[in-house]
Amino acid sequence: MKLRRDFSEHRQAQEVVHTEVRIPSGDACLYGDLVLPVSYSGLVLFAHGSGSGRHSARHRQVAQALQNAGIGTLLFDLLTALEEPTDVHTGEHRFNMALLTQRMQESTLWVISQDQFQDVPIGYFGASTGSAAALISAARLGDRVSAVVSRGGRPDLAGPVVLSSLSAPTLLIVGGADYGVIELNEEALQLMRCEKQLSIVPHANHLFEEQGNLEEVAALATDWFKRYLHKTSPTNKVDTTVGASKEAWQ
Repeated sequence: MKLRRDFSEHRQAQEVVHTEVRIPSGDACLYGDLVLPVSYSGLVLFAHGSGSGRHSARHRQVAQALQNAGIGTLLFDLLTALEEPTDVHTGEHRFNMALLTQRMQESTLWVISQDQFQDVPIGYFGASTGSAAALISAARLGDRVSAVVSRGGRPDLAGPVVLSSLSAPTLLIVGGADYGVIELNEEALQLMRCEKQLSIVPHANHLFEEQGNLEEVAALATDWFKRYLHKTSPTNKVDTTVGASKEAWQ
């Protein structure tokens, strides 16, 4: 598999390769943005919450911090272009854990079926309801998922059976002003038997909009993934010899 080099983005701490991908999931096709540092030691898939997607500025800020640390990222839409506008008005998909989990799991299996990623540790970064989909998928896939980070998540939607069977080291990040969600995460933490941690960012609300709070989230997530994705993986190299093809990797 070869990825084209894209120089349209500003240079970051590490040189990176940008590729648009299309991920088959049942009858749907999910679009994603794959960004790989030229030397990387893991790949983190992002699971967005309700009303969000791969273009989320919050997710992209966290993703850039991971890329700067030598970790690849895949931001993709869990909902299709037809489903997203419907969900905005009806909310019928955002709490459909069966659908979101199926797409998270199938996307992961698609990634690890690619030759380039067969020996690369996979991590999940989930937000809001997307965190539950990430946790369920991680529990089902077992040791294929090396670490999970949840930001302002709803782990309670994953259910006690899933939480108690989770094996991937899991970090729960919650805002100190996100009342109600703090308690849900504390209860979930008690059910987990894996390596786990709850980090509360003081004064942050559910979206971590206050100045400096998202930077704290990015730092916490980066430290967690560096600890668990770098532990078992040699450094991987991106093939940058491909020309300026405009085709998306499929």
